[in-house]
Amino acid sequence: MPYEVDLAVRVEDALDELPPEGRQEVMETVAMALMRPRQWPEPGGWHAAVVFGSRSWVSFTALLGGIEVIDVGWAG
Repeated sequence: MPYEVDLAVRVEDALDELPPEGRQEVMETVAMALMRPRQWPEPGGWHAAVVFGSRSWVSFTALLGGIEVIDVGWAG
């Protein structure tokens, strides 16, 4: 039986812990991921992708309507 785990709270917590410039950069990295649908993994699968910014990264999976962010990081 498949299980679904909602990780959105972890991402929001991670963003809350970042300083304003870190939040801004991570959100820009998320936007960059949204602008590159050809780099998304197959929607609805178990695969994930990572997009890197200058000092940030975003791990996500694809859904039919867009992406679901799994985790974020900032090295500032």
